Amino acid sequence: MDADMPPVPAAQISVIVIGYNDAAHIRTAVRSALAQGPAVREVIAVDDASTDGTGALLDRMAAHEPRLRVRHRTVNSGGCGSPRNDGLRQATAPYVMFLDSDDVLPPGAADALLAAARRHAAPVVAGACLRRELPLRRDTRWQRALYLAEAVHDAPELQPRLVRDTLCVNKLYDRAFLAAHGITFPEGPFRYEDFVFTARVLAARPRIAVIPDTVYIWHVRRAAARPSISLDRNRVDGWRARLTAHRLAVDTLQLAGQRRLAHAARVKFLDHDLRIYLRELGRRDEDHRLAWWDLTREHLESFGEEDLLAARAPARWSARVIAAADHPRDVERLAGLAVHPARLLPPYARVNGRPVWAIDLPAVLLDRVDETPLHRLPVTVDGTLRAYERGTGGRGRGGGNGSGVRSGDGSTGGSVTAAGTMGLTRPRLRLVLRVHELYGRLMAAGGPVTVDVELRHRDDGRLGAARNAVLTRDDAAAPSWTAEVLLGLDTPGTAGPAASAGGRGGAPEIWDVRVRIHCADGGSLYTGVRAAGPLPRRGVAAGRNGLLLVHPFEAAGGSLALRVARGPRSALRIAGRALRRGLAERW
Repeated sequence: MDADMPPVPAAQISVIVIGYNDAAHIRTAVRSALAQGPAVREVIAVDDASTDGTGALLDRMAAHEPRLRVRHRTVNSGGCGSPRNDGLRQATAPYVMFLDSDDVLPPGAADALLAAARRHAAPVVAGACLRRELPLRRDTRWQRALYLAEAVHDAPELQPRLVRDTLCVNKLYDRAFLAAHGITFPEGPFRYEDFVFTARVLAARPRIAVIPDTVYIWHVRRAAARPSISLDRNRVDGWRARLTAHRLAVDTLQLAGQRRLAHAARVKFLDHDLRIYLRELGRRDEDHRLAWWDLTREHLESFGEEDLLAARAPARWSARVIAAADHPRDVERLAGLAVHPARLLPPYARVNGRPVWAIDLPAVLLDRVDETPLHRLPVTVDGTLRAYERGTGGRGRGGGNGSGVRSGDGSTGGSVTAAGTMGLTRPRLRLVLRVHELYGRLMAAGGPVTVDVELRHRDDGRLGAARNAVLTRDDAAAPSWTAEVLLGLDTPGTAGPAASAGGRGGAPEIWDVRVRIHCADGGSLYTGVRAAGPLPRRGVAAGRNGLLLVHPFEAAGGSLALRVARGPRSALRIAGRALRRGLAERW
């Protein structure tokens, strides 16, 4: 906070906490709001007709905390909008904030937002949100680019990227501003209500201040019995609700004359919403895919060519395929475009010299692929992972060049460590790579010559094992280049003392397999590796710093990744389970 600014005045904020059947977490949420200090006049907790004792718990807390007021709904609303509107009607402070029952406000959040509102005379202030996956405490910044530094936007259309932050919980609102423009949430069982609320706020053209301070911690509990709205993507009804909310948000902006923001909202849908669902579409059954495809095609009918051209190329191409095809097709290829970095799987067709999605879809032009800079090309790199162990005597247990035991894909390689023989050898994996040509762009750069391979920690970016190799041109009909590397899994970054405490306790860390391809002309590109072929089974081995449990897996969109846990407790537990089943855990 600016030292020249007077102290933040007291009793300026009403914090509205909503909850339904969340007695396990709502106490922590309410306490985090009360702990904000004198700036908070009141905490209004709205119980949406819970049946698990949430309401009674809030009443007991209110009996000892005069700033806590409890509102009990007698009928469950089926959504988040109605209880938030109840809280708005009950609020008495000049400003309001929103908090969900399973999240928390970090210390100083209210003061930071309020100080910025006063400093910039802004009726809306937004701060950074930390998305925390529990129980492992994996943290990522929500819409990080918006919150790198403090800024003031006299009108939302001056910064169209504001539409990408659809959350309502990481913001402070002037209550008089909301009332003057009649801004409320959609009532009843309306999902993604914050999409619409945010659009209504932006449509009113407020001055908006943004600050880099973390003002909200969003807890993500993937193992919860009742998944949150944003995580519940298994049913097509969730996608239908998201499309309904997005359509209403865009219409709200259009009716307010905010065409630039409406355009930005459609581009955001292509770059974000469509992508996160496409990369998981291959895991859904046929009925789900059919319904999803029909809904998406209908939604895309309202998008213009200017919206598609403003989106990233992978999102634009995907939208064109969906719009052009009557039924789901090429789901694996679409999932590859939805990962980051994107990859375009073969085949690579041309019609009249132009790159197209497929011979039977010539209208789906893969525009700009011939001029896109090398480092941004969606090149596909396939990776076949095989177990490799060389015994303490320099040979595998089967003898003869260290083979004798077949790896997960049926080929012979180094000996595979069984759970019963852990601790005899170092843990290593053999990775065979194949780099696919993309419309002649790699050959135009002189062809790939070398590859750097690395394990990159998904959460903090820490570098684990790293290797490099020479790429060799394959004589197959479709140009490609291959290389082979051995990845050690007991490097200091991956499994040594630098590993996080979570890894020590047996909780797995996720390591993505990434590569940098170097071409003869000096250019390079960085991308992920696609899992190709059967993966080795999970297994246990001894590293320099203790036992390792390693589980190769195919992540969303087909990307190759490893789960690595260290410590004897987790390793022995897995080994014992395998032995009881009479199986040898292989990796």
